[in-house]
Amino acid sequence: MDCCRHVNPLRACSGLRGLGYLMLAFVAAIVAVSYYAVVVYTWGPLLLGGGGAAAGAAAVLVVFHLLLAMIIWCYLMVVFTDPGAVPENWRHASEEDGIDVNSRIISDNWDATYPTSEGQRAQRYCSRCQNGKPPRCHHCSVCNRCVLKMDHHCVWVVNCVGARNYKYFLLFLVYTFVETVLDTLVLLPYFIEFFQDEGSHSSSPGDIAILFLAFVLNLAFALSLLCFIGMHASLVTRNTTSIEVHERRNLVSWKYDLGWRKNLEQVFFTAFCVLYLPCYIPLICNFYCRFLAPKSCSGFFPCTLLRICTTLGHFMALNSLLDLMQSSNYNLLPPAACSKYSIGPTHS
Repeated sequence: MDCCRHVNPLRACSGLRGLGYLMLAFVAAIVAVSYYAVVVYTWGPLLLGGGGAAAGAAAVLVVFHLLLAMIIWCYLMVVFTDPGAVPENWRHASEEDGIDVNSRIISDNWDATYPTSEGQRAQRYCSRCQNGKPPRCHHCSVCNRCVLKMDHHCVWVVNCVGARNYKYFLLFLVYTFVETVLDTLVLLPYFIEFFQDEGSHSSSPGDIAILFLAFVLNLAFALSLLCFIGMHASLVTRNTTSIEVHERRNLVSWKYDLGWRKNLEQVFFTAFCVLYLPCYIPLICNFYCRFLAPKSCSGFFPCTLLRICTTLGHFMALNSLLDLMQSSNYNLLPPAACSKYSIGPTHS
């Protein structure tokens, strides 16, 4: 019992980062096993053999490779995209206006302020980062920083899932689920044949083992991802996160819930050409720019695109797009979150 008292939970959490790198290798191994089973061992030979089966094999392989490309693209975007961090020395607007900063309290509540015993509202403050905490921001013990609209720290991607990479994470889940379902279906006939004709296999034991392993892994992941996608679909349609669901379990209403359509638009946008692509859309540029210093925002893609659309809007029919991009309905955080970093869409 004495040894347990000396365990540092923060150091234990930081060990999850090392586990994450093992998960990266595990993901690569699963992809390699599935690729060999589907392309090299089963459907690839059918394509090369010609005949009537070649057309079906070609269709399966094309869909397989398209889904695989989207999975890799989304996965890399989740891994390498910063989920959104609060700048150092960020403070609430009231602090910068001269309001007593001693009213700050340490809180992980979801609001920008927190009710005190005197009935006033004090501002959120992170004792670990020694920094102000915007609304919907939480501290990650693994990354050792506060993350904007944090959902969770995912060991599978060695990164936090937050405001800036949540769309990529959801697309990664969806494409992986579709891919695993496809792999399960195309390997199912060979899996059944394995048990029906147990004594007449001409393949090597290694190939059969890979086929069996690929089928079982894809089936298991498909079932697991189905439940996981269902959970996140419920979160997205209510404009909440895994952490916020736990924190607001006693609340009747949720002030960030704008209705399921607008909640989906905040994550995925509505344009069909970009809905299923891991590309960011500047609908929530206001939100990100509130927590970016002006010099760092100059190269930020949504802000740059917004400037271009603003300029072209005077000469082309882009007013509706511009209005949509600047609409306050797409703010992930309320206006109270603004500070000196609140440079918004019209900054120079």
